Amino acid sequence: MLSVTTQPSPTTAPGKRAERDTCAPWLAAELAILLPGLRAIVCLGHFAWQVLWPQLAASGWAVPRPRPAFGHGREVLLEPGADVRAGHPLLVLGCYHPSQQNTFTGRVTSAMLDEVFGRAARYPGL
Repeated sequence: MLSVTTQPSPTTAPGKRAERDTCAPWLAAELAILLPGLRAIVCLGHFAWQVLWPQLAASGWAVPRPRPAFGHGREVLLEPGADVRAGHPLLVLGCYHPSQQNTFTGRVTSAMLDEVFGRAARYPGL
């Protein structure tokens, strides 16, 4: 399953909060559908990382405080809260966004993407 949370281009950055808030109900609905079998989430970029945590908290996951900092390869294992239908932990992984800017400058390479997605795929239960 693929879910997308997008960040506006730099020319529309002031609309970022409005876009995040407009898309939040759709992300919440997708998480609700996926929760019973959801084992891992890969956040492509800082924006996706930031958007995800409030949604996970609202879904009942035990989100750490302070919120974990974003970084490529950052890994956070969440335990289900009492209200979560899933009876298993959830792995959240950070990954630099594979944008043209990040790929052309070498900030993220195909090997780096393979490594993060490979870790998600190897997580127990997948």
